[in-house]
Amino acid sequence: MAQIKITQIKSRINCPKVQKETLDALGLHKMHHTVVKEDTPSIRGMIKTVHHLVEVTNI
Repeated sequence: MAQIKITQIKSRINCPKVQKETLDALGLHKMHHTVVKEDTPSIRGMIKTVHHLVEVTNI
């Protein structure tokens, strides 16, 4: 299955609790941290929730 690289590019300060929890669920804990995840509909939904805080790249 395809993989995507997710990088947090903006701070989580002053974000709603739901968005902070979504970043934690994606495995992003600080600025410029990058994780590689499988490209599934559930991951895409999480990315949609925090699209303004992350950058997504296809691998």
